[in-house]
Amino acid sequence: MHDIRALRADPAAFDAALARRGLAPRSAELLVLDEERRTAITAQQEHQQRRNALAKEIGQLKRGKADSTALEAEAVALKGAMDELESRSTILDRAIRDALAELPNRLDPEVPDGPDETANRVEHVHGTPAEFAFIPRQHFELGEALGMMDFPGAAKLAGARFTILKGSLARLERALGQFMIDRQTLANGYEERTVPLLVNEATIFGTGQLPKFADDLFHTTDDRWLIPTAEVPLTNSVAGEIIPQSALPIRLTALTPCFRAEAGSAGRDTRGMLRQHQFGKVEMVAITTPEQSDAEHLRMVGHAESLLAELGLTFRRVLLCAGDTGFSAARTYDLEVWLPGQQAWREISSISNTRDFQARRMNARYRPAEGGPAYLHTLNGSGLAVGRTLIAVMETHQQEDGSIVIPPVLAPYMGNIDRIG
Repeated sequence: MHDIRALRADPAAFDAALARRGLAPRSAELLVLDEERRTAITAQQEHQQRRNALAKEIGQLKRGKADSTALEAEAVALKGAMDELESRSTILDRAIRDALAELPNRLDPEVPDGPDETANRVEHVHGTPAEFAFIPRQHFELGEALGMMDFPGAAKLAGARFTILKGSLARLERALGQFMIDRQTLANGYEERTVPLLVNEATIFGTGQLPKFADDLFHTTDDRWLIPTAEVPLTNSVAGEIIPQSALPIRLTALTPCFRAEAGSAGRDTRGMLRQHQFGKVEMVAITTPEQSDAEHLRMVGHAESLLAELGLTFRRVLLCAGDTGFSAARTYDLEVWLPGQQAWREISSISNTRDFQARRMNARYRPAEGGPAYLHTLNGSGLAVGRTLIAVMETHQQEDGSIVIPPVLAPYMGNIDRIG
């Protein structure tokens, strides 16, 4: 959420920030609404002052047994005008809030300009894409040949964009999730939480999914929303609170199912399990001060990268450009893993600093050692998406006979077997 006071102070900068996102200027219309609202509030306050003065005059007249009829009529008229002004200011306040709620976060200055992913900037590459003595297969070819990945069976139960995993592949998916959550809690210092998978509208609004992305979410008949990521309940755990600075940073993690309608993905990644309506993910969330959020962002990126390195995967770190950065983010690093079967880089983790954008929507603040409450900074990222990591492990560690070598770090979670075949 944007601060109307910042817009008021520098409307040109506000419109320039929107222009970087490819959006039209909005400051003029918002300032008109803001001026009308402030005028209504000022008039309401002036009317209240007049009513207070009238009350004294009426009291004096009545004590002197003089006629106060005219002044009482004026007081009644003022009360009616005040009610109208209050209603008007409330309507204007809601209009401003609704308009601001649909506008994305301001981008950090170092975010590259550009309309789409073609302008993203590769900042680091880990490893070299493996060379195979055979033509590497895609994950769904491997999984189906093993008899452990069933797409028709899932479609019979639930429709498109679902998968049934069987036997050792099901165990490998579970092993990956457990490995990730163990690393985040035992090595990286995150507190594990079990969170609701269904949340209310205020919660899904707080992290920026509503109102703009309602079509990408699953909405229940009792007006709840299935979480698209554990970022939503984890970040909202501080909604409406004032956290003492001594309690910061707060670092939280959860391994949950996630649900996405994929409304804008018709025809994309229809084969396999790259883009599913339901998938597992380990989420990292950090809640901290403005002074610490840049360092926290890089810390989180390092945690996700270390998981990929331990799994023996080739990946690269990419700074997203203006046109590819998500709605709530001020700056985002994507980690992209090399998939030999696809011969392509695919996103496996997205780690964002939202600055105070989400905190304003949630009214989440902290109390510094000196001065009044200030808005927190919130960060979130995948650590990692379990299904996509399963795909990367399968394609990276596949053998010519169709078997899949288990990365050594997963052996304890897999009963110490060294391959699936």
